[in-house]
Amino acid sequence: MARGCVVQDKQGFIKTGPNLTPEISPAHAGRWGALRIFFETSLPGVFAVGDVRSGNMKRVASAVGEGSTAISLVHQTLHE
Repeated sequence: MARGCVVQDKQGFIKTGPNLTPEISPAHAGRWGALRIFFETSLPGVFAVGDVRSGNMKRVASAVGEGSTAISLVHQTLHE
């Protein structure tokens, strides 16, 4: 579903933040704050958390924590 919209790894998981450095443009890199860099995809303002995210621990507790952080980031993005 995300294929062609955001950068994915070889297994099809969505790459975010530090995993994107070879793929992102300098314009995107300059936008990211400390927390956004971990969850924002190659498409600015689009976040990936939980089992779909490359590098995720694939645990429910991890997904819940990432999701709650992403909600805060969505609010921050909309405010900008």
